[in-house]
Amino acid sequence: MPPRLRPTRIEHVVDGHRLRALLSTAALDAIGDEAEQRRRAIEILKAALFRGRMIAKERLENGAGGVETARLLSAVTDEVITALYDFTTVHMFRARNPTQGERLAVMAVGGYGRGEVAPFSDVDLLFLRAYKITAHGESVIEFMLYALWDLGFKVGHASRTITESIQLSRGDMTIRTSLLEARRLAGDVGLAETLTKRFRDEVVKGTGAQFVAAKLKERDERHARAGASRFMVEPNVKEGKGGLRDLHTLFWIAQYLHPADGMEAVMRLDMFHGREVKAFVGAFDFLEAVRAHLHFATGRAEERLTFDVQPEVARRMRYHDRPRQGGDNTPAVERFMRRYFLVAKEVGALTRTFAAKLEAEHMKSAPRGLSRFLPRRAAQRPLEEKGFHLEGGRLTVESPAVFERDPVNLLRLFKIADARDLDLHPDAFTAATRGLSLITSKVRRDPQAARVFLDVLARGKNTLRSLELMNEAGVLGRFLPEFGGIVAKMQFNMYHSYTVDEHTLRAIGVISDIAAGKLADDHPLCTQIIPLIEDQEALFLAMLLHDTGKGGAGGQEIAGAKAARQACERLGLQPSRVELVGWVVEHHLMMSDFAQKRDLSDPSTVAAFARAVDSLERLRLLLVLTVADIRAVGPGVWNGWKGQLLRELYSATETYLASGRARHPGLARRRHEAIAFEARAALVASDPTAKTWARAMGDAYFAAFPASEQIAHRSLSDRAMTGAGAAAEARVGKDRNAAEIVVAAKDRRALFADLALAISSVGGNVVGARIFTSTSGEALDVFYVQDSSGAPFGQRNPVVLDRLLRALEQSALGEAPLRDHRAWADFGRAAAFSIAPEVTIDNNASDVSTVIEASGRDRPGLLEALARTLSEADLSVQSAHIDSYGERAVDAFYVVTSLSGKLPEGERSAAIRAKLVEVLAAAEPRAALLGRPKARSSAAR
Repeated sequence: MPPRLRPTRIEHVVDGHRLRALLSTAALDAIGDEAEQRRRAIEILKAALFRGRMIAKERLENGAGGVETARLLSAVTDEVITALYDFTTVHMFRARNPTQGERLAVMAVGGYGRGEVAPFSDVDLLFLRAYKITAHGESVIEFMLYALWDLGFKVGHASRTITESIQLSRGDMTIRTSLLEARRLAGDVGLAETLTKRFRDEVVKGTGAQFVAAKLKERDERHARAGASRFMVEPNVKEGKGGLRDLHTLFWIAQYLHPADGMEAVMRLDMFHGREVKAFVGAFDFLEAVRAHLHFATGRAEERLTFDVQPEVARRMRYHDRPRQGGDNTPAVERFMRRYFLVAKEVGALTRTFAAKLEAEHMKSAPRGLSRFLPRRAAQRPLEEKGFHLEGGRLTVESPAVFERDPVNLLRLFKIADARDLDLHPDAFTAATRGLSLITSKVRRDPQAARVFLDVLARGKNTLRSLELMNEAGVLGRFLPEFGGIVAKMQFNMYHSYTVDEHTLRAIGVISDIAAGKLADDHPLCTQIIPLIEDQEALFLAMLLHDTGKGGAGGQEIAGAKAARQACERLGLQPSRVELVGWVVEHHLMMSDFAQKRDLSDPSTVAAFARAVDSLERLRLLLVLTVADIRAVGPGVWNGWKGQLLRELYSATETYLASGRARHPGLARRRHEAIAFEARAALVASDPTAKTWARAMGDAYFAAFPASEQIAHRSLSDRAMTGAGAAAEARVGKDRNAAEIVVAAKDRRALFADLALAISSVGGNVVGARIFTSTSGEALDVFYVQDSSGAPFGQRNPVVLDRLLRALEQSALGEAPLRDHRAWADFGRAAAFSIAPEVTIDNNASDVSTVIEASGRDRPGLLEALARTLSEADLSVQSAHIDSYGERAVDAFYVVTSLSGKLPEGERSAAIRAKLVEVLAAAEPRAALLGRPKARSSAAR
């Protein structure tokens, strides 16, 4: 049952009579000493306020509802403020025979006027005067305000006459809204009643359309500021989409169109169904509880549910870890946040339903409608599709019986809306949400239902919009239970910005935009190849189902592939197509892993990837899906660097597959050697003086860079060897979203680590590195560097780029910069995560090198610390591939021993792994956060 909407009894929390008696005693004991009277009064009131808040906190932690807590805190505040008013007007500034001009009323407005207060929220007061301010009135108001500030209240206040209040509310919608909920606390009853009557008669009456339009516009602007999605993983409980303010807006509109005293009266209106009222009050109660816990946990008016407080709020709301079948525990914080997002989703549905009811009621008395925000309720116009109608320019059904006669119509509703570019009428949306039980296992296996669904998914005009509506109505998760399992599911990490279902739908939107040519500038290769994909349905199905294995048995990829095959079989796909979708889902992380963690100039990398993919169709599917998956993670995650790596891997793999070399690894190595031989010969032909240098550089170098860069590198090498012994230069090109920094110097131990330290010391972020050492002992290190915003380092400020080049030259000569101590700084929100260090050592990924992958908490200077550890272990780094997933860094190193061989397995390998784990563990906050959930290695993906 939802919480009861009735005043909270507080006689055992703050006894108003006793409180006033204490204040009177204090005033009489210190009579003649106003400062002492005030001091004693503040002390008494502060004690009462503290007691009331602590009792509210205790009750909340013992399971009291959010509405009950907000009402209790409001009632406590009422007692303190009214007692202060009595003390002020009786003992401090008593008017024995008050004139008409000295009449004063203290009114609660805004949320406080509604009778709901969060622990640290503002208290809004209106000091209502009869006429212009008098000396007596000014003294009372000033004394009360200073006292309230001393009590710790954040007071929003105004002092106005009735006429001033009426005039200002006509032109200011914020003031009008605050007066809508005004209630008298203390003072002159007649003034308060007159204001309420005049406000309803002179401001509210006849202005419903204006108010609704203003509130809906205000809501849209608020959503834009707080984040347009209600599924952002660090939501704003008050202002965000699906938050408390959305419910407030519905209540304000209802109260404005149907003036009544309090929420109880508004909720009793005949237009609202009991189920809707229960959902409204339940959502309100949950969000108020979250907000109260959030305030108490942070000790301030914090409205954003950030990662660092989510585990604590989950604990306070009595959520516990829950075992998953065949998998790890579902952390309490993820269970709590899923509940939060389900409530936010329900708030969205309530918004549609209530808006429709209010619109219908208002049209009876306002036939001209509510402008574009509340269009006129026109008569229904039948469509060709039986049972479907147009009403007010929106798609609806003649009655819920349309769905009962044929449950496939629950899917057709969205197909027709998409095909005709129509919005859904709230009545149809409500009927769909109430008819979800009609979607049975029989409907899920109905070939006609499958055709309708696949038409929306793979051939829709606005696929993202249609799927979002289906998800909001609950139809998508009901028809595809595999997708239903990830609805409102949150991954507790800093990498993903949205819930799993929201991320998935956004990724499908990216594919739709690529197919429509809307992202041709960003993704020219994807735009070219997507028409070449033979099975477009497989692409969209794989994207829709790619994350359904989150938290499943056997890991995300295995569980996801199983769920995808199950869903596709039920949809009636042919076995070969079922297997294709299942394969793509199982391997949907593979292309990004190879592109970002492996050396693409190593023929073993491309050969291994090509053997795994084995067909051009799979390669094309993987590229488009990988691009969309990364772009949909959140703002700023996708960049040109990732795009360049994926294009390089795609092009190399396409060539291998087209030539058949993927099935013959030896051909790949011989082709690599031939490319290097041709490049070396071309360089010598263009510059005979480069012959010695060219012979000293290995095949890997010549396979990695075009001729123009080889010439530039050779020139830089000459400058270093004939000059000071080291030289550095930079190129900021348009092909990569990173500055390419090249350093030439005499090779020595820990050179790469020192160079990495120089880069981090000036604020650079290494995203990739290639290290080449000639047979003559000369090092050529190539770094790809971004700034803190993810842009090429020095692109906006060439001065810092010059500073970096000088620092690199000095480091190459052994003049190391000061170490960056930011590694031990405050971790802030990231401190909520315990990142388990992981190190893998792979001798099969390359023909000539050992690949060491180190994963742990990201921090400044981590690359340098890892590289120095490898150097101290007498390993030479051949290339480094750097990436981060929110709070987790993943660095891969290609290394060889001092004898230019692979690192053999055994004690030495185990010791190196242990040293690297120690470096990664050093990045953990010093004070362990007991009970905090661990970020699983797959969670960042």
